[in-house]
Amino acid sequence: MSEKSTIQWTDATWNIARGCTKVDEDCKFCYMYRDSFDNTRYNPLEVVKTKMVFNMPLKLKEPSKIFTCSLTDFFHEAIDSYRNEAWEIIRKCPHHTFQILTKRPERITDNTPTDLLQADNIWFGTSVGSPKGMQRIYDLLKVDCKTRFISFEPLHEKIDINLDLIDLMKIHWAIIGGESGNETGKYRYRPCEIEWIEELIKDLTPTTAIFVKQMGTYLSKKLGMSNRHGGDIDEFPRHLQIRDFPVL
Repeated sequence: MSEKSTIQWTDATWNIARGCTKVDEDCKFCYMYRDSFDNTRYNPLEVVKTKMVFNMPLKLKEPSKIFTCSLTDFFHEAIDSYRNEAWEIIRKCPHHTFQILTKRPERITDNTPTDLLQADNIWFGTSVGSPKGMQRIYDLLKVDCKTRFISFEPLHEKIDINLDLIDLMKIHWAIIGGESGNETGKYRYRPCEIEWIEELIKDLTPTTAIFVKQMGTYLSKKLGMSNRHGGDIDEFPRHLQIRDFPVL
């Protein structure tokens, strides 16, 4: 919950709450659960409003890309009672770009002020790691917003993007990454194959900016990478060294 982030595709993280509940198998080894239980900092099953960092964007002067809610889900039902407070902060920060990534895209339209749905500085995204999560893409495509993005992370199964050109053009950005995790214990990792990443890039490249975030722990070991998460772009296969942002 800091002003600076080690996540490659953003500048800062902002958490209006911490804690979440899982929606499907994509959440199986969620890093928020893993880190919470490992460090016993808080109960990850309980969604709790933050105090010290709730107003963080107001204090961040330099224009920044802000990953909104890395330790919870901005559209989680437990946040309904104070989400409007966060929207007011966003209204006061037109110099920032808010990257809102949710596994509940079906709740975006009903829980976003109409004027902010079309804001240039708010990107609405969802995450999909396997074909079972494709419904989230369909739900996101229904949102009448300026910028949509999909995080294919953790990519733990091959995904075929069977969308027509019109729908593909509505996806402005795609983040791709394999799963990171532990070798033993409750929070491990699932395989991600190079071919799955290549196929996604092939399917999306004509219309979508691509950001390959990491290979994940499985490919890191398989390729002999020094970074455990496979996040050092210099160690990627050359043709996967792609980190573009949407041109808006």
